Amino acid sequence: MESDSRRNRIAWEAASEKHVLEYQEHLAQARDECSLFAAELDLLRPILAASPDVVHLQSGHGLDDIALVKAGARQVISVDFSQVAATAAQRRADELGAACRYVVAELPGAPLRDACADLVYTGKGALIWLPDLRAWAADIARLLRLSGHLFVYEAHPAVPLWTWDEDEPRIRPDRGYFARSHVNDTFPAHGAVESQATLAEIINAVLSAGLELLHVAEYAEPFWRPDHVAAAAWEGRLPNAFSLLARRRTDAIG
Repeated sequence: MESDSRRNRIAWEAASEKHVLEYQEHLAQARDECSLFAAELDLLRPILAASPDVVHLQSGHGLDDIALVKAGARQVISVDFSQVAATAAQRRADELGAACRYVVAELPGAPLRDACADLVYTGKGALIWLPDLRAWAADIARLLRLSGHLFVYEAHPAVPLWTWDEDEPRIRPDRGYFARSHVNDTFPAHGAVESQATLAEIINAVLSAGLELLHVAEYAEPFWRPDHVAAAAWEGRLPNAFSLLARRRTDAIG
């Protein structure tokens, strides 16, 4: 596991150079567009209306952080294990005057104080780096204030099974829904070992941390479409993303 983690970090640092090369493009997007999907905003709008303190775990390029601030967050503290990604994201947030701060660290075990967040936001390629979802969920519960919310918008756990064939959807013969991991063979993290979990395992991890499940939805639209690929698996017949909203119970201990 340790060697996988080290290899994954190297692969992701290399992939994150894309955020540096596309800095101006991302800057324009952060300034002029909203990276959050309509389904995300529909669920988050009542929470963001209260000007919450947000923690974004595994923030990547950081565009969602600026979108969260624009949508009402008082501040966003983001944690990512890529120094390259976090540095580019901090520079962009500073340039736009957005209340975002970036911390470089591996998860779970975010180096943030207990009960510091009204909302923990995560997803879009985050859970694949986490072999222990129960430890991850427990760390989120630690970060949340009472009645604070967890929001996840993520690739559906079945996505590793879909081929990118354009004529019709197919299942890859080398992968299974109940497998524990697979090797990434596409950009951006070619060669990294991605963890797998079923949708039930994700939900049960959240419940095991003492969070109350409020909403789960599945979507045919993927959160990411690589350029020049038009896979039939994305045409509406198969699940490609899901959202989850949970709340830390007021009777939670700790």
